Amino acid sequence: MSTADLPDLAPFEQAAAKRTEATTGGETQLVTPGEPITSNTAFMRGHGTYVEEGVVISALAGVVERINKLVTVRALKARYAGEIGDVVVGRITSLAEKRWRVDLNSRQNGVLALSSINLPGGVQRRKSESDELRMRTFFAEGDLVVAEIQSLYGDGAIAIHTRSLKYGKLRNGTLVTIPPALVQRSRTHFYAIPCGVDVILGLNGYIWVSKHVDPQAIEANPEEVYSNVNDPITAEERTNVARVANCIRALSRQFIHIHDTAIVYAYEASLRFPISDLVTDSVSSEIAMEVRAKLQS
Repeated sequence: MSTADLPDLAPFEQAAAKRTEATTGGETQLVTPGEPITSNTAFMRGHGTYVEEGVVISALAGVVERINKLVTVRALKARYAGEIGDVVVGRITSLAEKRWRVDLNSRQNGVLALSSINLPGGVQRRKSESDELRMRTFFAEGDLVVAEIQSLYGDGAIAIHTRSLKYGKLRNGTLVTIPPALVQRSRTHFYAIPCGVDVILGLNGYIWVSKHVDPQAIEANPEEVYSNVNDPITAEERTNVARVANCIRALSRQFIHIHDTAIVYAYEASLRFPISDLVTDSVSSEIAMEVRAKLQS
């Protein structure tokens, strides 16, 4: 239903009707405090909203999310609040007794317990004292890891695990940091972009961009999960990694949800520009316009 069909609505409600159209159309909807979201009484207000004269209004500056009939607003600048099962990218900050502390862009550091990792070779057994003495051979300070949230503590701390070969230490790439609200939640957060680049979309706003690695090669040699040595990377692979990373930064500057389709469209639109220009306002705006047009079509 378009606003043209509602000539009797007050201007305030007309703006809300436009917002409803944008939300149902799958577009990224950014709102500021006091901005109307929808006047449709079928919707229920959630976190970050309030109701005034029958209109759901944003109480935050952020992204509108609609789950069935529940409308919420997720703040753009808020710290990441984890959910069980989320895929996250983090950096090891310190070691403690039988655990690592991990920066997850959250209110507190995450916790990776020694019992929550796979030993080299995929051995499944109880972790011994000798394993505790070798903790730095698995993960050391400064290492980047991809993991899954296992549980949440009452004080807000996050427990993660790497009990799968798709999780573990990250190599051969670069880290991109964006607001967590812009990472679109989906069934998988591991993508192989056609240009030969792998992308891991951490729901905590940390995104890993690296050269493509065949998953079967990791299964054939599982000890590579804890390797600190990068594989040989050609100049073309470095160029593609840098271009994809800057495409993600350009989409983030224009407040577009980050997912595999948007990244592919942005990469295709960026090929006529130098890599260093992709994060400038004029070029990122031009790329964003093309991506929005393709996503809407």
